[in-house]
Amino acid sequence: MKWFNRYASHYKANLRLAMPVALSQLGYIVVQFADNAMVGAYGADDPLPLSAVSFGVMMSFVMFSLTLGVTLGITPLIGEHFARGEYRRTAHYLQSSLVMCAVLGVCFMMLQIWMEPLLYRLGQPVEVVDMAMPYYRLMAYSLPAVMLYGCFKQFLEGVGNTVAPMLIALATNLVNILLNWVFIFGHCGSEPMGVYGAGLATLVARYLSPVVALGYFYFKREYRDYLQLFSRGINYLSYIVRLLGIGVPVAGQMFLEGIAFVVTSIMMGWFGAEAIAANQIGGTYGNAAFMMTVAIGSATTIRTSHAFGVRDARTLRDVVLSSVHIGALWGALVLVSFIAFSGVMPMAFTTNEQVIALGSRLIVLVALYQVSDAIQGTMVGVLRGMQDVRIIATLSFVAYVLLNIPVGYLFAFTLGMGAEGLMIGYIVGLTTAAICYSVRVGGHLRRLQKSL
Repeated sequence: MKWFNRYASHYKANLRLAMPVALSQLGYIVVQFADNAMVGAYGADDPLPLSAVSFGVMMSFVMFSLTLGVTLGITPLIGEHFARGEYRRTAHYLQSSLVMCAVLGVCFMMLQIWMEPLLYRLGQPVEVVDMAMPYYRLMAYSLPAVMLYGCFKQFLEGVGNTVAPMLIALATNLVNILLNWVFIFGHCGSEPMGVYGAGLATLVARYLSPVVALGYFYFKREYRDYLQLFSRGINYLSYIVRLLGIGVPVAGQMFLEGIAFVVTSIMMGWFGAEAIAANQIGGTYGNAAFMMTVAIGSATTIRTSHAFGVRDARTLRDVVLSSVHIGALWGALVLVSFIAFSGVMPMAFTTNEQVIALGSRLIVLVALYQVSDAIQGTMVGVLRGMQDVRIIATLSFVAYVLLNIPVGYLFAFTLGMGAEGLMIGYIVGLTTAAICYSVRVGGHLRRLQKSL
């Protein structure tokens, strides 16, 4: 009981920050589900539209993860200076990050468009790629808005406000779903657009997000004050260099993890339509579980950055340990639940017996990496909060590129385990990442212990 009392206040503080983030993530998952469900209904017996959306989403995810990763570097710097009461410097980081995100957003957009020919060289059906291409291009056009909203969102999280980003995300997600209904099926005077309509709805919602966020800053006095602290004379370069010094390694880590999932999904397609469907089912449930891991990691980054900013070693250690407890408990709950209900979970998506059977087996394997996934997500949050991010990309390269992908290929094709073998690659990759990140954080904690 004494042990629980020691961490109880930290559990409460972590969850208070994490739950709004989790609800925001849930909103994104609902949008993905709505995209798939509505496009599937539009296509009826024709699987081509749904396949095109799935492929477009998968191929857009890599660049999306890069944009998201760069903006995540904003939070620890904002948190550090906010905790010290350096509000003018905090405002200058916001000002610089807006400039940085606007420029990089355009660059990432152009890069994604430049990569279009690659989509035809991945062994996918040509008709799927043809239908996915307009959707993929619309996702490219949305990247500047993704980065600008990410700037506002990460600033708000850096000062400890996760509720406002949640409300903005839920509102724009609702708009996305409503526009899906209008554009995909052709309601309210619109022509039926199918897959293109799903992409157009997402594009509009993504550009609405930074507009709403900017409106929130103007109408909320405590945040309008930051805008009024903007200055023409600041040295943008020095601020942006520091922002990129944290954002680029974080983006690299997310990119490498995303590459592992994309490459594995492509290899899964080599086993046929049933494997693609079963992997989509397992991935959907895995993403649903991961939303809480993202939330815990975000809350950990915020609280770690605040304690790190004022060099409060004792609080920092307790924040880290309490976050690990929450993350490990969540992973264990998901593991038990997925294994217990693996036989019925695929039935929510299909009546195909082959897909249900394979999907059930894949869900069991998804369950086996949940604890590792929760711990690695929490540890990344700690390292971001302490601004120790250069090592993250290197460790991720080892875990996801040198181990995850080759091990999955080895078990799936060389040893003949099929789709299940590819999932073993995830288990090895995520477990390796969790161990490596934990060792790094453990070193920091030992040094902190000596300083107490």
